[in-house]
Amino acid sequence: MNDGLLPDRLSGCIPLIPVVESEFDAWLGQQADALRSWLTATGFKAKAGQFSLIPSQDGRLRSVVIMIGKADDLWALGSLPAILPEGDYVLDAAFEPQQLKRLTLGWALGAYQFIRYKAPKRAMARLALDPAYDADPIRRLVDAVTLVRDLINTPAEDLMPEHLAETMQALGQKFGASMEQIVAKDLLRQNFPLIHAVGRASVHPPRLLDLRWGDPAHPKVTLVGKGVCFDSGGLDLKSSSAMRLMKKDMGGAATALGLAQLVMSTQLPVRLRVLVAAVDNAIAGNAFRPGDVICSRQGLTIEIQNTDAEGRLILCDMLAEAGNEHPEVMIDFATLTGAARVALGTEVPALFCNDEALASGLLAAAEREQDPCWRLPLHVAYREMLDSKIADLANSSDSSYAGAITAALFLKAFVPDGVPWAHFDLMAWNLKIRPGRPEGGEAMAMRAVFDWLERCYGDQ
Repeated sequence: MNDGLLPDRLSGCIPLIPVVESEFDAWLGQQADALRSWLTATGFKAKAGQFSLIPSQDGRLRSVVIMIGKADDLWALGSLPAILPEGDYVLDAAFEPQQLKRLTLGWALGAYQFIRYKAPKRAMARLALDPAYDADPIRRLVDAVTLVRDLINTPAEDLMPEHLAETMQALGQKFGASMEQIVAKDLLRQNFPLIHAVGRASVHPPRLLDLRWGDPAHPKVTLVGKGVCFDSGGLDLKSSSAMRLMKKDMGGAATALGLAQLVMSTQLPVRLRVLVAAVDNAIAGNAFRPGDVICSRQGLTIEIQNTDAEGRLILCDMLAEAGNEHPEVMIDFATLTGAARVALGTEVPALFCNDEALASGLLAAAEREQDPCWRLPLHVAYREMLDSKIADLANSSDSSYAGAITAALFLKAFVPDGVPWAHFDLMAWNLKIRPGRPEGGEAMAMRAVFDWLERCYGDQ
């Protein structure tokens, strides 16, 4: 894996000089006449994102000056690995160690390339890691984000439920975790009827993946991920344009696995459980149908209003199972609703939470980590929009309003009282290239949740 980082070598690297926008005039006044003349002659603008290649007298690249908005802006250097000349660089700045680490992380995230099927056009520029500070946390974060991005970017042909199971099994083996699978008709025998219903029409059998790691005496933390490896919409078939990106509908599962890797690689003192329902929402003669009534694991009956509202069905069986253990915290990730994207756009996940302290902690972590999310309300008055005339509730509403909220309220019905729970409704995909965030699969809210977990449990 090329993470754009060069370990433990500073000699021979090209200095990369980040200058904070507000400090440019003072910095410029301290530079040699030749550098000032070069920047003036080339029309250099002191605006964040602008950079200049500074030549030496023999015509080689001597250094690079890059303008940044703030010293701790995670994404300030994120575009550089792909656009600087190939070579090795080193940060040359009198910044605090934490600021340098953050700039380095942004660089590394920007060096990501998905190369499974196509060789890259060029090698990414590399940034030297200063041996004076511990770079392991950076590498752990980059490795986890890379795992998430790679999983989401992989087409469904090569990432069906059995492949997701193999990935989770390998992750468990790497860190000494145990993993169990419940597959196909065994889901019915062990009372996971909705996971079975959503995935039963596929030639790739549905399965529940259950990973456990850590000391049983430590606080229980349970992660739940939506693993719809491809979503055709079922009998309520999506349009071709809406189906085009549905390889990403397992983005919640990918995020849960990336977060689990962070927890285990950091040896966080928690008792971790990860539940992933891996299914292919396909069409066949045995597909579940609009109007069907299916009894959930919890015992609530659900009328299928729309087969394309399948993610909440597999989640509710997992949430019921997870809640039986009454963990200290339960967090799910899901590419659940288009309504959340309408409300917040594609770059900001929606957060729903039944616990004020948990919500405040997650939002603060999102702010610290520049990993944004926005809290939407679990507005109880909208619960009636899920009423059914023949079942305990319907899986979606006839209304075009409040789709993200009603989906979250549906999930909340399967969370036991007293269990702190957070639900992230996320896009898991970058529609365009931004610094540090290439187009394609993305680990949204993962760094924020890990920061919160580390602050809550890291010192125990």
